[in-house]
Amino acid sequence: MYYICNPFCLAVTKGEEVQISMVKHFRIGLDEKYEISEKWFLDDLEMIDGKEADTDNPWFDMHFKKVYSWEAYSCASKYAFARTLNKLNEMYLHKDLKIVNFDFTYINEEALWSSSNGDCVVLMRICFYASNLLCLSLCPLPG
Repeated sequence: MYYICNPFCLAVTKGEEVQISMVKHFRIGLDEKYEISEKWFLDDLEMIDGKEADTDNPWFDMHFKKVYSWEAYSCASKYAFARTLNKLNEMYLHKDLKIVNFDFTYINEEALWSSSNGDCVVLMRICFYASNLLCLSLCPLPG
């Protein structure tokens, strides 16, 4: 199962741990290419820092043994990514994942569905469809 929140991909397989991948997207002529440039395990993630909870910004840090600073496509995609990490952590790891400097009204799943903020639901649907496309493009063809 794949979850994509640009430019990240979260992969769950039966035999392995939950992986976080940095996926680069680029075009060569008319062809679109996707390349996995970095991989981490969700279990190694110590903290995700949204930088400033009170401002609409796309920047966040992921703390592993090293701190990685990222810029999402939008603040909404940053929150969708944090929600997905949180949900996968609850489903598979049950560990204390620190999520700081986010507005938890939009991180908690219950709050999301009770909210009238429909753009988050739309974004999650887009991520779901994009993940299916990426999965198909990265899967080797039987030969």
